[in-house]
Amino acid sequence: MSYYNQPYSPGGFQLMPPAIKTILMANIAIFLLQILMQNSSLGGLLTAAGALWPIASNNQDGLSFQIWQPVTYMFLHGGFGHLFFNMFALWIFGAELENYWGTRQFTIYYFLCGVGAAFVNLLATIGDPYPTVGASGAVYGVLIAFGMMFPERYIFLYFLFPVKAKYFVAGYAFIEFMSGLGSRTMGSGSNIAHFAHLGGMVIGFLYITLRRKGWTFPKWPKRSLSNGERSERKQASIRRIDEGDAASVSETEIDAILDKISKNGYESLTGEERRKLLKAGGK
Repeated sequence: MSYYNQPYSPGGFQLMPPAIKTILMANIAIFLLQILMQNSSLGGLLTAAGALWPIASNNQDGLSFQIWQPVTYMFLHGGFGHLFFNMFALWIFGAELENYWGTRQFTIYYFLCGVGAAFVNLLATIGDPYPTVGASGAVYGVLIAFGMMFPERYIFLYFLFPVKAKYFVAGYAFIEFMSGLGSRTMGSGSNIAHFAHLGGMVIGFLYITLRRKGWTFPKWPKRSLSNGERSERKQASIRRIDEGDAASVSETEIDAILDKISKNGYESLTGEERRKLLKAGGK
């Protein structure tokens, strides 16, 4: 069963959920600002200040890493194609995740992967002269989350070849690892931040794995709940389901519904299953 016991579904499936809509709009707005500024006297200032510069960078302009860059670099892109494919992938793989997790948890996860990818990239690029821009690290985190939450879902490679999500994601991770390794050992001229991509996937994998073991983000310094405590909390949550309704929803039914969502998506549920799920998520 997935690491969230209660999927977010009070309003049904949203094609463009709030967090993804906001992230898309912010990235597009900043990209337009980049274009407007490139021919002005402030040309390059936005990228110079907001891009992720390597630690001890040996660039000729003396630009260096600043504490805000692990966040700001996610909103800068190197061209229209870079922006388009990042935002398209975010929407394709992220919409269902946000509908399933809820906006708050998705937003936390997205920025955690993006910032985590930045620090992994910093470790891999010490002394390099070139900065990193783009939301790819966070997007790759979203990609691995999709593969972990919906492993049996089919993704059509090149819109033709069906591949299960778990194999699709594993293949991408392997390609990024080998590409990153090759770029460092062979000194290739690639301008792709492979280690940022891989870093986003690693951070996402660790986060979801820890959540499945019962850890919660604000309480990571503390111990996780024991199996018995988690079971008691789950039972208490189920007992709170619509106390005025004599026909309560059992834990087994909820587990079966969540497993069905994990495999086939929320839209595959029947009306009765959605009703039960909403009762289970009731306060």
